[in-house]
Amino acid sequence: MGERIKLTAADGFVLNAYKAAPSDRPKGGVVLLQEVWGLNKWIRSEVERYASKGYLCVAPATMDRLEYGFESENYEPDHFARVGLLMKAFDPAKALLDIEAAVQEAATAGKVGVTGYCFGGALTWRAANAGLRLTAASGYYGGGVPNYIDLPPDIPLEMHYGQNDTGIPLDQVEALGKRYPQVGIYLYPAGHGFCNSDRAIYDAASAAKANARTLDFFAKHLA
Repeated sequence: MGERIKLTAADGFVLNAYKAAPSDRPKGGVVLLQEVWGLNKWIRSEVERYASKGYLCVAPATMDRLEYGFESENYEPDHFARVGLLMKAFDPAKALLDIEAAVQEAATAGKVGVTGYCFGGALTWRAANAGLRLTAASGYYGGGVPNYIDLPPDIPLEMHYGQNDTGIPLDQVEALGKRYPQVGIYLYPAGHGFCNSDRAIYDAASAAKANARTLDFFAKHLA
């Protein structure tokens, strides 16, 4: 089982986080970046899944600077209206400070990889460019591709996208692959959020395939 903890960023901000450790010696550390629902039930279960696979996993609450302690189980359209208002104050530079604090926590287990979904998928790409002492990154359906396409990753990176994602145009994904041929870009016959088993859009086969790729990627680079 995991536990709720606090992290302190370099600027002194104290944020929430969720952490889980394996029963045996860790293979390494993983920082897991949330969707726009905060550290909700599904994200906490993902932290525990990585722990079950042998990694010390830490998920920082990267929306705490927008609304402290924010988390939601509401997957209905009205949630996005609220998030849209919150995101007007989002500062990627401050989010990277919070991710850095999580990396420091996870680094007690050795080399650290980062992964994340949706909002966290886009932050995964940013983190791969930010010199945060990460070793590898595997992001899922990060939107707003043009906002980070000019940030070259400085660590091994792969990204996972749904072919039927109406919010992330395939031409943007293709442009990302053309700009960075060294990055593994994987497409799945699924929509946005296909890994989240608490959503109607969940695609078990695509999620299993993508998750297996991430675990193989981390096994290779975090050893």
